[in-house]
Amino acid sequence: QVQLVESGGGLVQPGGSLRLSCAASGSIFSINAMGWYRQAPGKQRELVATITSADSTMYADSVKGRFTISRDYAKNTGYLQMNTLKPEDTAVYYCNAVVTHTSRSVVSYWGQGTQVTVSS
Repeated sequence: QVQLVESGGGLVQPGGSLRLSCAASGSIFSINAMGWYRQAPGKQRELVATITSADSTMYADSVKGRFTISRDYAKNTGYLQMNTLKPEDTAVYYCNAVVTHTSRSVVSYWGQGTQVTVSS
């Protein structure tokens, strides 16, 4: 089993910044990819950004140039730096990790979510 613990959410004014963290722990052989998704009230969950084990990144058009995804391999932790935040970025942000276990099985895990609210 793997646990993903997110942190860093909160209330911020428009134009402000937040940094989300996602720490993975458990029977991890390797983390193939990590991603951040978000879900606003009344909307479907959407992809925000992903990063692979080769450090290849992908971003939703709505966050390109404002958000940066990264990871610390030694700490099994992923990050989402969010700058120039807008009210429309308000959502619950979820971390996802595709993990290869020590048994070599591959499983996708989700964190519990962290609230980000952008408001004046």
